[in-house]
Amino acid sequence: MALWITDECINCDVCEPECPNDAIYMGAEIYEIESTKCTECVGHHDTPQCVQLCPVSCIPVNPSCVETPAQLLAKYHRLQAAKPGGASGSGVVSLMPLPA
Repeated sequence: MALWITDECINCDVCEPECPNDAIYMGAEIYEIESTKCTECVGHHDTPQCVQLCPVSCIPVNPSCVETPAQLLAKYHRLQAAKPGGASGSGVVSLMPLPA
């Protein structure tokens, strides 16, 4: 599930720098979350950092973007691989056995 920011947002600027996936950005009036980048901090932290830090509790789960923990982890891996120097060339060691 991706998170979303409701119109109760006060634009306090706390959430944006805490997002490890750069999913939070300033929208037309309030901060918004790009659902294709939001992993709810899976792969980075035990809990969503934006939710933990929001002073007005305006960051619920987005009911239109329901994802399982496994899907969130897969999204995390895709995002990491897409970064410059990501998994495709970062020295990540595969634990998969090589074919004989």
